[in-house]
Amino acid sequence: MSLTTRVKARRTEASLGAERDQFDKRQLSSISKAINSTETPVKEKHARRIILGTHREKGAYTFWSYALGFPLANSSILSWKFCHVLHKVLRDGHRNVLQDCMRHFSSIVELGQLWGNLHDRYGQLVALYSKLLCTKMKFHNKHSEIPANLEATDEVLERTAGTDVNNVFQLTVELFDYMDGELKLAETVMRQLNSSIAISTLTSGQCRLSPLIQVIQDCSQLYHFMVKLLFKLHACLPADTLQGHRDRFRDQFQSLKTFFNRAREMLFFKRLIQIPRLPDSPPNFLHAASLAKHVKLVVVIPDEDGDDDDDDDPEPLIDVSDAASSQAAPEPDIFDQAFGPPNGGFDDRDLQIESLKRDLELLRAELEKVKAEAQRYIMQLKAQINSLEAELEEQRSQKQRALVENEQLRLALEAARRRITEHESLQSTFIEAEQRAQATEQRYTKLKEKHTELVASHAELLRKSADTVKMLSATHQTQEEVARTKMQLAFEVDRIRQEADMKVEEQKFEMEKLRRELVEKMAEITRIKATLQSSEMSSAQVNNTMVAMQAEKERLMRSVSEKEAELSSVRQTAQLQQSTVQQEKDKNSRELTELQARLEEKARQEELLKQKLLDEQFALLQGTVTEAENIIQDAVAKLDDPLHIRCTSSPDYLISRAEVALSSVDKVKKGQAEYVKDMKDAGALLRSLTHFSHAAAETISNGSATAHMAPTDHADKLTENCRSCATQSLQYLRELKSKSTLQRADPASIQVIIHKILRLGQELRPKGMDIRQDELGDMVDKEMAATSAAIEEAVRRIDEVMNQARKDTSGIKLEVNERILNSCTDLMKAIRMLVLASTELQKEIVESGRGAASIKEFYARNSRWTEGLISAAKAVGWGATEMVESADKVVLHTGKYEELIVCSHEIAASTAQLVAASKVKADRHSKRLTVLQQASRLVNEMAAKVVGSTRTGQDNLEDKDPMDFSGLSLIKLKKEEMESQVTMDSENTLWIMGPIDSIIFK
Repeated sequence: MSLTTRVKARRTEASLGAERDQFDKRQLSSISKAINSTETPVKEKHARRIILGTHREKGAYTFWSYALGFPLANSSILSWKFCHVLHKVLRDGHRNVLQDCMRHFSSIVELGQLWGNLHDRYGQLVALYSKLLCTKMKFHNKHSEIPANLEATDEVLERTAGTDVNNVFQLTVELFDYMDGELKLAETVMRQLNSSIAISTLTSGQCRLSPLIQVIQDCSQLYHFMVKLLFKLHACLPADTLQGHRDRFRDQFQSLKTFFNRAREMLFFKRLIQIPRLPDSPPNFLHAASLAKHVKLVVVIPDEDGDDDDDDDPEPLIDVSDAASSQAAPEPDIFDQAFGPPNGGFDDRDLQIESLKRDLELLRAELEKVKAEAQRYIMQLKAQINSLEAELEEQRSQKQRALVENEQLRLALEAARRRITEHESLQSTFIEAEQRAQATEQRYTKLKEKHTELVASHAELLRKSADTVKMLSATHQTQEEVARTKMQLAFEVDRIRQEADMKVEEQKFEMEKLRRELVEKMAEITRIKATLQSSEMSSAQVNNTMVAMQAEKERLMRSVSEKEAELSSVRQTAQLQQSTVQQEKDKNSRELTELQARLEEKARQEELLKQKLLDEQFALLQGTVTEAENIIQDAVAKLDDPLHIRCTSSPDYLISRAEVALSSVDKVKKGQAEYVKDMKDAGALLRSLTHFSHAAAETISNGSATAHMAPTDHADKLTENCRSCATQSLQYLRELKSKSTLQRADPASIQVIIHKILRLGQELRPKGMDIRQDELGDMVDKEMAATSAAIEEAVRRIDEVMNQARKDTSGIKLEVNERILNSCTDLMKAIRMLVLASTELQKEIVESGRGAASIKEFYARNSRWTEGLISAAKAVGWGATEMVESADKVVLHTGKYEELIVCSHEIAASTAQLVAASKVKADRHSKRLTVLQQASRLVNEMAAKVVGSTRTGQDNLEDKDPMDFSGLSLIKLKKEEMESQVTMDSENTLWIMGPIDSIIFK
């Protein structure tokens, strides 16, 4: 490296170091002036220099290096102004400021938690402001596309939201949280201040109000983002899903509108910011065309006058020292670079350089002023640009509104068409569903009618079967008649044939007779001829004789022809009768064949119907068995159901259910036997199976519920028997479903298991149930009398113990014993009054509740209440006896005071149990109940008096007679300590168990 380069490097380093020191000094001055404990607002010039410093060093390292040194935990105003400056730095600082602030995120959280726990007005504001800053930092760190000042275009917002509706939904929720933090801070500030002019013009009020300028700027942008995203969500999701978003936006809209209206009326804001106006009502997100009516809120910051003080030096934005030096100073020659300037010191060039440096400083100051002026011009131009952008946005919104309206109309038309199409499809679907429903209804009706027809046809077939039997018998009779008719006809035919034969024989005989006569006549003629020939009669006589003979011959010939005609007619008549008889015989044969065929067809139909009836009966049996299996399986599932653990049942109810189950098993056996004998009728078996399934399921469920309150051994046995009952029942039902195993199915194993469950239920019944119901009334009277006698005996023994103590003791011991025994006597008297009051109240209860029944019947009907009275009376009598024993031991110095205290607690609990048992059925307005309650309070007071006198006496005796530990070894000392601890534990346990027993009894 040359000498010239080294000289330039040293000068540059020196210049940069000087600039850095000057920058640090100015930043420290601005930070210390902006963040202080004075209750005045932060000056804009100090905040602007801090922001320019972040742009110069491209981060907030210097700001945080100085800010962490402030005592923020000591001053709430200092913390408030720190949050205000940090908010400005986040909004207007360099983009790297966010990453530097995230490194100190935990410090901001701790600051908010610190002031949130303190009751300070500024502290509450600091806690809310810290929470808002943390929300702002997390949001912009997650969504880096959106800058911290929230000035992002709609395209950037769309790109950040993306196309996934879940991301849009989540981003909207985050914006809601962001807006909640802003509005909560603004509402808290407004609540602490009065909106009058005097408060808003004071420095204390302005100190609180000045951060709200940044809040207004943030809220206007957040409102625009939320409107855009909600319209986008409503275009993708149904309205019901976004009801919560709409409600939350409506609440924030009202809060934001109220905040803007109140801030617009304050003089402090009128000169610093132009607050936009919100519409009268929130946008209608259900109507997409409302998006066109939305106008983006524009916040305008008016011009500010310069408020720089004289003692504040301007800060340059650009470092121009090196450039100016390089332009002003000429390049030295090589000789001067090597050996330095002549004359061994300063020359004209050095003087010129110094003067140029001074000029440069002046120019730098002027440049800083020019830049400040330019910054003001820039702010003015920005305000004008914002107003023009607002107008442009309004024009765009109008254009967008028109486009959106057109698009809405087109979408509405398409939606209407889609709705019409969907309506038509839904209508067709509805019609099809109606048709299917009607078809289903018709099928159901047909099935129902078919079932009715089958039942009717079965009855009809049974009737027809009887008719067929009748017809068959009638057919047999007809056959017999036909046979008889046939025999008669055969007999008639034979008779007619015989008559015909007889007539033929007669005709033949006549013909033979006529032939013989003819032969005789011929012979006579021959003889006559011979006679004529021999005698030669006269011709006239012969001719007459010949004519007469010829006439006779003709007559005989006519007679023969008539007889032959008569014979042929008789033959025709016989043949006709014979054919008629044959036709009748054939007809009867055909009718007999048809009747036999019909009879066989009826027999076949009857067999088919019988088989169908058997199949239907068995199908009904299988369906009933399947339903019974489902019922029992549902009951078994409750055994392992965690929700069923809370269900409990009493042993008495379990016993009643088990007895019902046993009777149902007997009915099932009877129904099964009837069904096996006659499988045409399964009605008895079906009814008994339905009853059995429900009874077995109730037994299993109540067995499990009873096991939840039973001891472990009984609970395990009861649960196992319930499972076995379910298993055997399901096995028996499976055997009933098959025809092969139906006859040998036997429910005896189920009866055995139910008997086991019944025995376990009887074992779990309370022992007091062994008392006969008709003896309960006598037991109550006996126990109450025994209790009164025990109390009187206790009073008498206490008097004896007191007399004995007066003889054997004196001094402090006698005083202690008398006090304890007197308190015990008072307690016994109070208990006696309580027992008498309880007896009177019981008589009143019995008289008012027994009606026409006797006293014993009343006690038997209310057996549980009666047993409670007996138990309470026994407890009171036992407590009185034990108290006398403990008091005797205490007086004789053979017992411990703790035992007497425990006895008093126990007898108080027993009397409380007796009171609870007595008042459970009493009328609330009964005077005797009031007397009983007063007696109960007196017993408690006397018991407390016994405890107090016992403890007081114990303390007095211990003070007078301290224990001598000198003669005790370490082991004996430890033993005494353990016995004392055991005594105290026993006392505490009995003190706790007394009220618990009373509660359990109730």
